Amino acid sequence: MARKLILDVDTGIDDALAIAYALASPELELIGVTCTYGNVDVAQAVRNSLAILELFGRTDVPVYAGPQREGFEVMDISQFIHGVNGIGEAELYDAARAPERLSAVDFMVQSVHRFGDDLVIVPVGPLTTVAAAVEKDEHFAARAHIVCMGGALTVPGNVTPCAEANINQDPEAADLVFRQCADVTMVGLDVTLQTLLTTVETKQWRALKTAGGDFLADATDYYIKAYETTSPHLGGCGLHDPLAVAVTADPSLVETLPINLKVDTEGASRGRTIGDETRLNDPAKSARVAVGVDVARFLQEFMRRLTGLASETPVV
Repeated sequence: MARKLILDVDTGIDDALAIAYALASPELELIGVTCTYGNVDVAQAVRNSLAILELFGRTDVPVYAGPQREGFEVMDISQFIHGVNGIGEAELYDAARAPERLSAVDFMVQSVHRFGDDLVIVPVGPLTTVAAAVEKDEHFAARAHIVCMGGALTVPGNVTPCAEANINQDPEAADLVFRQCADVTMVGLDVTLQTLLTTVETKQWRALKTAGGDFLADATDYYIKAYETTSPHLGGCGLHDPLAVAVTADPSLVETLPINLKVDTEGASRGRTIGDETRLNDPAKSARVAVGVDVARFLQEFMRRLTGLASETPVV
């Protein structure tokens, strides 16, 4: 029986790939997409998410707008990596439908109460919405199961020497979630920078000659080109957000370290994800950090699932 999934996205390119992975995973039932900010603002994340769901024929999946941090502006580096429209300037028609009126925060809270252990929330942007749900409902932190993309425990950050981009957008929210939530799996740069895609794979999507294949190829080629400038040593683009979804579908893809986490919120190390020294000897560990990944198996599943999904879209 498929586990229910809420995917919380700031819909840039790897978020788009994560949405596609969720749609192509029989282990998961995507019951809603909640939109946050980061790669783009909330309004653009909503537009992109609606359009991607429509492209892949899933207009049944509702989309909800979440809160946006006051004073937020898209960083220049985010626009360089993801494009001004967040999806590598790939062209998608605006969806014919609107987002739901219910807020993303209320949707998360209601879903945790309704589905309990049958639900996983996968935030792949800042943890602002999840933190707001923790603060709104006294039972949320104890009941929610969370697999988040963000953070870096054993490697440097990607926006500062200490901080990963999603955590860096709202360190206070991340600290609250890591300290208070009872079940968090962190899929961070430790593993996502080991899972790389190249133009060898995107050519397979383009060869499908379908609308879905062209979109995946156009967006990801833009992403790969950006990585050639920002991280030429890697030799491809990191599949950050899709890996978090994949781990939700199949936890055996990664090795995890049980740990109680916190986030530094002040000083030069602001945004750093690290063990909480005040809970070091607590036998109950509220988090698990992915520190190893089966790269070959993940990439094989990633290509199989997304290629199959794209092949079912209209021929162009």
